[in-house]
Amino acid sequence: MKQDLDRLMEERGLDAAFVAGAVHGNPAMYYMTNGAGLTKGFVLKKRGQESLLLCWPMEREVAAASGLPVVNLAKYDFTAILRELGDRLAATVELYRRIFADLDVSGKVGFYGMDDKGRSWVLLNALDAQLADIEVCGEFDVTLIEAARTTKDGAEAEHIREIGRRTCDIIGQTVEFLQSHAVKDGALVQADGSPLTVGRMHEQINHFIAEHRLEDPEGFIFSIGRDAGVPHNKGTLDAVMELGKTIIFDIFPREAGGGYFADVTRTFCLGYAPPEIESVYRDVYDCQTMVLGAYEVGTELRRYQQMTCEFFAERGHPTIATDSQTETGYVHNLGHGMGLEIHEEPFSRDLSTDVLLPGHVFTCEPGLYYPDKGFGVRIEDDVWIDPDGAVHSLTDFPKDLVIKI
Repeated sequence: MKQDLDRLMEERGLDAAFVAGAVHGNPAMYYMTNGAGLTKGFVLKKRGQESLLLCWPMEREVAAASGLPVVNLAKYDFTAILRELGDRLAATVELYRRIFADLDVSGKVGFYGMDDKGRSWVLLNALDAQLADIEVCGEFDVTLIEAARTTKDGAEAEHIREIGRRTCDIIGQTVEFLQSHAVKDGALVQADGSPLTVGRMHEQINHFIAEHRLEDPEGFIFSIGRDAGVPHNKGTLDAVMELGKTIIFDIFPREAGGGYFADVTRTFCLGYAPPEIESVYRDVYDCQTMVLGAYEVGTELRRYQQMTCEFFAERGHPTIATDSQTETGYVHNLGHGMGLEIHEEPFSRDLSTDVLLPGHVFTCEPGLYYPDKGFGVRIEDDVWIDPDGAVHSLTDFPKDLVIKI
């Protein structure tokens, strides 16, 4: 949480943090600007002091909506600097020098935000070489901003819950759309008698996403049959919506403008489910129920991955615990943190040392995959641990396997 930034900066020996770049698509800037809708700018956080938002003059009023104190970059007259020096890199270094001198920044400064890697490398090296009072610092592992974002306060959790509600509405609309079609020769058909395809479903789902004022930067998964047996197969567009085959619908939109994500998966069969699929679905459902009831603050998250592998092995399924390269049975990790990125701390992978903490928001998504048998099953909910350690589901959608047609 943002309230942890000073502690995290002290632990890292940072005197200041400087976040730069666009806001949309840049989680660090979005987080530090409270989602303000400006195009780009800078946030300066000195340890023990309030963050400042530095913006270009055209966006001074948009920047004010962040709630942060605003510094108008016009006072540094970058155009005059560029005209005098005639070189963009030299002018940018001089702009930073003036900002840091004016705002009394010195010592070890961490730099964050998203930009072209080569451009950033050149700029940061130039700053380190030419600004005598500044020690440029970068972080390769979990960064300062990522560490703060790992835990969410109640307002953030409610924000994610709202995105999850809209996401579940989209799943409901998708089910209704499927049910609105007739059946012919064991498959759904459109009004003109042509088969309903995965590609047509993708078009309709994209329409639902836009209706709910969400965006889909990562691309949802809607796959059927064998495609559902490969976890990240997004679906073959000309595949036909046949009865009795598993459909995996994994949808992870975020609010328009680059905000918070939700991540929900349901598995369906149209009309009926063959006995083998019913059995595998029950194993996945029972596993998720077991894990959701076992989450406890202070426990290493990899323990739940281990529990999942043990559960599935007892029911006769291959798992990555015994064969790390298996492509059948349980082939992935149980879940991941989510927020301003779809995958962020904490992670449940077996090599993770992440410990479950109050404020964590993460997914619980066990699945079993049998591509050679033509099916896969996954169920995914979003979970938040409140300040008292209580476990809350942020996902409210039924887990019925069969869609009645």
